[in-house]
Amino acid sequence: MSEKILEVKDLQVTFDMYQGSVQAVRGVSWYLNRRETIGIVGESGCGKSVTIKTAIGLNPVKNGSVKGGEVLFEGRDVLKLNEKEIRSILGNRMSMIFQDPFTYLNPTMTVGKQITEVYRQHHKVSQAEADAKAIEILKMISMPNPEENMKRYPHQLSGGMRQRIMIAMALICEPAVLFADEPTTALDVTIQAQIVELMNSLKEQLDTSIVLITHDMGVVAKMVDRVYVMYAGKIVEHGDAETIFHRARHPYTWGLLESVPRLDQKTRDELHSIPGMPPDLIKPPKGCAFAARCRYAMDICTREEPPAIDLDEPEHYSACWLCHKECIARRGVVTREEVQA
Repeated sequence: MSEKILEVKDLQVTFDMYQGSVQAVRGVSWYLNRRETIGIVGESGCGKSVTIKTAIGLNPVKNGSVKGGEVLFEGRDVLKLNEKEIRSILGNRMSMIFQDPFTYLNPTMTVGKQITEVYRQHHKVSQAEADAKAIEILKMISMPNPEENMKRYPHQLSGGMRQRIMIAMALICEPAVLFADEPTTALDVTIQAQIVELMNSLKEQLDTSIVLITHDMGVVAKMVDRVYVMYAGKIVEHGDAETIFHRARHPYTWGLLESVPRLDQKTRDELHSIPGMPPDLIKPPKGCAFAARCRYAMDICTREEPPAIDLDEPEHYSACWLCHKECIARRGVVTREEVQA
C-alpha cells in the first residue's frame, strides 16, 4: 500500500479585493504518495498555483486568507505551523520550481550564490562546502561547465539554463516533495523535452515526490502517475494518467485534451477550443461552474452543484451530472468521441 506524504483536505482560500472576496479555492482535496508524480491541470485562474502556494505558506497574508481545510505534510498540518517552523520546511523538506526563472532569480547575484544561499540556510556548512554541493547538483542536472556558470548572472544564461538553475535551487536540499509550477513555460519544445526528462530522472535519483502544476497536457502525459483536473477553484475530475487521457468523463477535461495538437491531425483541421470564459469567483454561479460553457448542460446543471461521482475504474471520479446513474439510464454514457465527431 502506498504511503501518503502530503494530503490537502477541503482547502478553501479567498482573497479580499476592492470588488469583493474572490473564492479562489473552494473545497479542494487531493493527496500525493511517496515516489509519485501527480499533475494538477486547468486553465489560468482555476486555482492551481493558489492551492500549492497555500500548502507551502507563500500566499500573501495581507489580503489572502484560508477559510478552512488542512494541509498535512508527514502528518503535520502546515496551516497551523508558525513562521519559524514553516521556514524550516520550505526549501528543505518541501521546495518549489517557479514558473518564470527570470522573475524569481535575483539579477544582482551570481546564480552560484543564489544556489548556495538556499543550502546554507538549512545546513550549517562553510561556503566552500556549499559550493561543492552546488557543483554536485549542477552536474547531476547536466549543466555544462558548472564551475564557470556558477559565476554568471541570470541575464548571462539562456532560458533553459536559467530553468536548470531554478531546479538546482529547489533540489539542493534533496526535498521530500517538489512542486513544479509550469516548469516548461516559455521554453522551446526541444528544451521542454530535456526539462521533462531531467525531472523524471531526478525523481528516481533523489527519491522525491513531485506535484506538477500545468495547463500543458503534453507535459502531463510524459510525467505524471495521476491527474487532478481543476476548474473554478474545484477538482472536477481525478484518475490515473491513462484513464484521464483515454477514458475521461468530464466535458471540461475533454476540452483540455481536444485543445492539444495531435501528430495524426490534418494540418487544415481547426483546433477545438472551449467557448466562453471562466466564471467570476467573487460570485460563483449556482450549480455547476462549467455549465455556461458546456455543450451538454442540462437544467439541473444550472440549479444544483454535481457531486464527485465514482466511476468504474479505481479512484476515477467526475463531478458531472452526465455521470449520474439516472442520466446514464436516460441517455447512455456520453463519451469524448462525441466531442471529436
